Amino acid sequence: SVENVQATMFEGALLTVLVVFLFLNSWRSTVITGLALPVSVLASFVAVWVFGFTLNTMSLLGLSLAIGILIDDAIVVRENIVRHVEMGKDHYTAAREGTDEIGLAVAATTFSIVSVFVPIAFLYGEAGQWFKPFALTIACSVLVSLFVSFSLDPMLSAYWPDPHVAEDKKWWITKRLDSFNHWFNGLSHRYRRVIGWALDHPKSMVTLSLVSLAVAIALPATGIVGGGFMPEDDRGELNVSVQTPPGSNLAATRIKIEEAIRIAHGYPEVTHTFATIGGASGAVDEGKIYIRLSPRSERKRSATKLGAQIRQDVSKIAGAQIAVYTSDFAGQQKQIQIQLRGNNQQALDKLAAQYKEIVTSVPGTVDVGLSTKGQKPELNVSVERSLAGSLGLTVGAVAQSLRPAFAGVEVGDWVDPMGETRKVRLRLDSDARTRVTDLTSLPLSVGGQGQVNTVSLPLGQIADVSTSLGPAVISHLNRDKVVMVEANVQGRALNEVNGDIAAKTASITLPPGVQISSGGEVEQQKKVFIPIMLALGVAIMLMYLVLVVQFGSFLDPLAILISLPLSLIGVMSALAITGQTINIMSMIAVILLAGIVAKNAILLIDFAKWAREKNGMPLREALIEAGAIRLRPILMTTFALIAGMLPVAFGTGEGAQFRAPLGIAVIGGVTTSTFLTLLVIPTFYEIMDAARTKVSSWFGMTPPRTGEFKTFGGTPTPEIGD
Repeated sequence: SVENVQATMFEGALLTVLVVFLFLNSWRSTVITGLALPVSVLASFVAVWVFGFTLNTMSLLGLSLAIGILIDDAIVVRENIVRHVEMGKDHYTAAREGTDEIGLAVAATTFSIVSVFVPIAFLYGEAGQWFKPFALTIACSVLVSLFVSFSLDPMLSAYWPDPHVAEDKKWWITKRLDSFNHWFNGLSHRYRRVIGWALDHPKSMVTLSLVSLAVAIALPATGIVGGGFMPEDDRGELNVSVQTPPGSNLAATRIKIEEAIRIAHGYPEVTHTFATIGGASGAVDEGKIYIRLSPRSERKRSATKLGAQIRQDVSKIAGAQIAVYTSDFAGQQKQIQIQLRGNNQQALDKLAAQYKEIVTSVPGTVDVGLSTKGQKPELNVSVERSLAGSLGLTVGAVAQSLRPAFAGVEVGDWVDPMGETRKVRLRLDSDARTRVTDLTSLPLSVGGQGQVNTVSLPLGQIADVSTSLGPAVISHLNRDKVVMVEANVQGRALNEVNGDIAAKTASITLPPGVQISSGGEVEQQKKVFIPIMLALGVAIMLMYLVLVVQFGSFLDPLAILISLPLSLIGVMSALAITGQTINIMSMIAVILLAGIVAKNAILLIDFAKWAREKNGMPLREALIEAGAIRLRPILMTTFALIAGMLPVAFGTGEGAQFRAPLGIAVIGGVTTSTFLTLLVIPTFYEIMDAARTKVSSWFGMTPPRTGEFKTFGGTPTPEIGD
């Protein structure tokens, strides 16, 4: 619900601020940094209003996910200002020079995130409806956070500095955090040796990257990580559909529904039920039951597990087909729908029976059924047209004569003992409507136009009346008759079950004129996932172009983009460990990671380039120095992002399971990408720089030496290297 998302956003913001306080050990620095959160969130409401969105689950979910990102810029700027203060500069100078030094990296990270989410916001179709509020809300809030980090944070850092406090007057927690920061400074020095080792073993780093990417691909390919459209959701409700045999009356359907309700109320988690018969379709052989469960915190079993148990119990009810839906997202449409289309109804029915048998045999399929809902008895009246024509009767006239017998005819009004006026409809008794002998005796009026007297003759003299079985429902799709084999999934991932069905049905030869297609969640998955992947590819291209402009190089951004696949091993591992699947929520996580995992690489590469250009450092020393200096902001932003995602990943309440794969995937991806980036990215950057120098020498080109400048009009201008 929206309330749960708001609570998640607040919890994430609180944890993020605590991480900032842990590293900076100053309540003023925490306030200065934390101001980016309310300002950015409140400003994003303006964007929501401008684009015509509402504060719904997706827009608020975008803000809750952006909590860890919004504070990143402020963290990096504030940390760099504090570092300059510790170098002995006054607060005004530290604020100005610290912001100027880190400005390019902060702008690059922010514009990279924006370049990812803007293409996502222009998705078409169903995917666009899902992601527009989410993507544009994040993009606008991140742009506001960039403005805050370049304006409000430096200003407060310059004019609201931390006062000097004597050691003996510090609080107990301040002394403990000082000890932590001293330990962390030692960690930064030890990290210099780690980077040096990584630079000395480039083959090992390349192998580590390739192995991690291979494992990330292998986990879903081998079925360890399953796939589906929607994650498991627990909204505290279940829906049950009941179908009695075609032709059943209202009383028979009601008996079966009452049996299912009695079974449901046998579980203590069920608070109340609500049943309807007919509904929008008006068919009295169909019914639906809504089951409301107690709050998630008061239940030991999830809605999915409880639904599986109820499904097992109601399957024992004879004379009814009962399906249990643990999520009503698709309007009680089954997850798997195999659509068999054609014009030959008999061929479709025969083929559908084959498919139904195969689907039933696949492990993990439940509630297997056909859209035709079986067959029901029907009456066939075959008029002998030549004889009827000689008597002046047409097929339409015969049909009109039969209509009062079946549909009835209003013959007047009746006032009941309570004084209510009720219409009286006259028709044949239910038994008489099914007996062939009674129907053949129905009288038909025969008389030519203009004749005074008419005669009657029985229907059986001009028509043959017989009984047969026909489909209860005839459906059409794209002007073709369609029979759908439908099933839900239980205990296995949707992609695994669908793959097994496809493998078992591959040997079936389709009759001429019959086509097969997919519906349900399988079709929705294709409609959403394919546009997402295309938009993600466009987003990565835009990110590359943004980094080219920011760094003035076509090669340096490639080293940064290598950090993107390094997050996949964490995403897949986290999903495998927690038993989650690749679904629409985890796909959102992949999109989010594409914008944020490059942040660490940008901080490293930016400082290394700055050290080479300003101080004339050799590349190796510049990379080692960049790792030592940027380790604190990298880990601060990483832990802040993880803290912001913890309520999303492990939150409680109704709807928390729906968001859990997103938070879990982001935490896993950020963790592994940070660790691998700190090792791999400096090595890849050194490899690419050496390759650039070598290729340039082949063409007789000499890259400019570090720190070398050209002068135009008396102004020293750094020479662009590539």
